[in-house]
Formats: sequence, structure tokens, C-alpha cells
Amino acid sequence: MARIETILPDGWRRPPGYANGIVASGRVLYVAGQLGWDTSGVFAGEDLRSQFKQSLFNVLTVVQAAGGHATDVVRLTAYLVDLDSYRRDLLGFGLAYREVMGKHFPAMAFVGVSGLVEPRALVEIEATAVLAEKP
Repeated sequence: MARIETILPDGWRRPPGYANGIVASGRVLYVAGQLGWDTSGVFAGEDLRSQFKQSLFNVLTVVQAAGGHATDVVRLTAYLVDLDSYRRDLLGFGLAYREVMGKHFPAMAFVGVSGLVEPRALVEIEATAVLAEKP
């Protein structure tokens, strides 16, 4: 069984929707950057939120293929081409996140970028998960 502990330094308020730090032991899975397209390469939509949700779903699919669950994800990094769109719709992005990941909030970073390798991509999400040791 993987062991995951959320770190909250003394005196710090609990952050909304992410963890300041995670300590984990087990098998480490590094998930490559996932775009907001389905298995046939069709984008979930032309808007950031729909691509964000599909990207998270793709991350979770890789984690599940390795035998893990959303709660095994310890770190997410999202690269967004339009941070202002994200900021304007925090509630919508939060709902999309919870639809895929539930109420599990790993260490996260959201980074604004000028573009991604795939020109129509609006977001790319990479992750690290810690899975239970194999028997």
C-alpha cells in the first residue's frame, strides 16, 4: 500500500484546492503531459475548461492503467496558454477538477505559457503518482 501524507506547516492556513507538500512512499509513476483530446486525437472542445477536464481525465486514465487511483496522484502541473481565462472561471475549473479527481488535492502548480507543441492545445497537464508496491 502506498503511503501518502499531506504537509501543512504550523501556522499556515489550509490552501484552497491544493496541498503545500506531499510525502509519499511506493512505486513512482511519472505521467507525461496530457492534452485535452480523446483517444482518437479529437479535442474535447475549443475552450480551456473542456480541454482542462479532458486533460485531467487522460492523466487519471494513465494512473488507472498503472493500477492507481486519483488519490495516488501527489503532484500536478498544468501549463495553460490563457491564465486570464482560468482566473475568470475558477469555480468552473474547480467543478471540472472535482468531476474527475474528486476531493483529492495534491501539490499543484499552474503555469502560463505562450503555446504548446500541438497548436490547438490550450492546456497540458503532467503528474506524478505514488502507487502501492506490487506484491
